[in-house]
Amino acid sequence: MNPVKILTDSMASLTKALIDKYNLAIIPEYVVFDEKSYLDGIDITEDKMYELVEEKKKLPKTSGATPLNFINAFKPWIDQGYDIVYISMSSGFSSTVQNARIASKQFTEGRIYIIDSRNLSSGIGLLALQAAEYSMKGMDAKMIYEKILKLVPRVRTSFIIDTLKYLYMGGRCSSIQRWASSAFKIHPRIIVENGIMIVGEKFKGKRLAVLDGLLKTVTVRKDKVDTHRVFITHSLTPQEDVDFLSKGLLSEIKIDDLLDTPSGCVIAAHCGPKTIGIIYLEKE
Repeated sequence: MNPVKILTDSMASLTKALIDKYNLAIIPEYVVFDEKSYLDGIDITEDKMYELVEEKKKLPKTSGATPLNFINAFKPWIDQGYDIVYISMSSGFSSTVQNARIASKQFTEGRIYIIDSRNLSSGIGLLALQAAEYSMKGMDAKMIYEKILKLVPRVRTSFIIDTLKYLYMGGRCSSIQRWASSAFKIHPRIIVENGIMIVGEKFKGKRLAVLDGLLKTVTVRKDKVDTHRVFITHSLTPQEDVDFLSKGLLSEIKIDDLLDTPSGCVIAAHCGPKTIGIIYLEKE
């Protein structure tokens, strides 16, 4: 039986410490300003991206890895005798998973398993860490693939957006919607469902009330939360906001591993600063 290497996207919102701890390999997404391309997490950070947005008065374009990028990422591990499980961002957001499947056909069948996470950000990261734990237990690639596929529909990802400026700049909301949100202090909860983003509750009021609203969407269903691992993922969010959610979750739910991670440039480019979310697996 071959050892198994777990690969995922930079969009998975994992810190270097987690990547190293779980021996993951990351395939970076592209962030493009004008004609200049940056690799997410390698050539550009969230801070730098926000500086460029303000400087250029426009958002970057983002794109996933090409089939050639995937071939170059897969080949060294295959050559070393590893089988691969690659966990991709949702096919509802990008052609990345399709590009990975195209690339995998260049290798012997059964050496590379491709999983469409049907998710984004730490919704992908949650699956990647679980896959890595299975690998550490000595499971083969096919078994890991089958077990992670069963987890995909159980991932619960939602987050609140502080400003609609970035969605407006990216053409994802109208000027009227942006004005209404600002004037009435409305902050939508964005939910990942069936591989796409939908709008859930619209919280009103000051920041603390909005955070409390997000927190209660989880704690009201605390008996359904898989307590093995929960993420709080955010983009340039004040530490007091993260602490508020952390304390609120831990006061209601006995979580084994509560992780605080940055969103990364791709999520930040679409959602903007002070976006913050809670991601977990729902129990069967």
